[in-house]
Amino acid sequence: MPALLTLLLAPFSWLYAGVMAVRNWLYETGRRPATYFEEVPVLNVGNLRVGGTGKTPHVAWLVAWLQAQGQRPALLSRGYGRRTRGYRRATPADTAATIGDEPLQQLRHFGGGVPVVVSEDRVSGIQRLLREEPATTAVVLDDAYQHRRVRAACTILLTEQERPFYEDFVLPAGRLRESRAGAARADIIIVTKCTPQLSATIRQEITRRIRRYARPAAPVLFSCYRYGLPVPVTPGASPIPGSEVVLLTGIARPEPLLEHLRAVGYRVAHHARFPDHHTFAASELQQLAAQLRPGQSVFTTQKDAARLLEPTLADSLAAMPVFYIPIDVQFLAGGEVRLAELLTPYFQPHAVV
Repeated sequence: MPALLTLLLAPFSWLYAGVMAVRNWLYETGRRPATYFEEVPVLNVGNLRVGGTGKTPHVAWLVAWLQAQGQRPALLSRGYGRRTRGYRRATPADTAATIGDEPLQQLRHFGGGVPVVVSEDRVSGIQRLLREEPATTAVVLDDAYQHRRVRAACTILLTEQERPFYEDFVLPAGRLRESRAGAARADIIIVTKCTPQLSATIRQEITRRIRRYARPAAPVLFSCYRYGLPVPVTPGASPIPGSEVVLLTGIARPEPLLEHLRAVGYRVAHHARFPDHHTFAASELQQLAAQLRPGQSVFTTQKDAARLLEPTLADSLAAMPVFYIPIDVQFLAGGEVRLAELLTPYFQPHAVV
């Protein structure tokens, strides 16, 4: 954002930050009640910034880690972008329109083996979830850092290496949902989308700058993405490395994927870029199909693929070869072991929070 525009919007940011600060104060002093669930640990994954910090793959990592420890996790999300309201337990019959693209992605990723629930009211959502799934041993909240009505056992804050919260401003001058001081609520901080070869010197400098706002005891970890081979969304031959492709995205930050494709030798002829959580229209896919040249394939993200598989788009989608690029999370400098050490105590008998 241009510096002059940021300056002009600053008074509105101060007003918004003030409102959020008062709201946080009300919860921190107990003037507004927050519910703590004694039955199971609630793990909250979120961010200070609007979109693009990598919540979905980190939530998937956390759920998979819990399963590997013998836990029975459940995932609860607001279901951003859905056209339904209230509590809803995800089933294979659901679409992005009924539960949101990110919960749908998680449902498919875990093959229905993890209960996925959407509810705007996280308190009543967790209560109903635990009634319906009494064997649940952990609840993972997706994107609920600002949802203060639930007091989580562990709160994990994500921030990007390229766009860290400590260099950003509160809406509308920047992209922060609250002031940088909100980082003090985090039990664990993960710097995401890092350069895999990030040096110890740079990690130390990022940690130093984060500690200006976070609690001194909050560990700071670093993660990066690992990209997999293209997975077909529609039937078609696998794209040949080095071939020409078209990138189709409706996410906040497609740049890392674009850089990856170029790094592994694909030639990106065109990038059809749409806003985050974009609801694709049949006409948009038809236009894209008409522009494809012989031999070209369409690449997209796993989150976008969840929205592309809407029944109303089936005919338009079938007109072109579409593949998504799966991603998972890797931690730098022993971060995975450290994160496991930090999470394990929450699942010990009589854990104290």
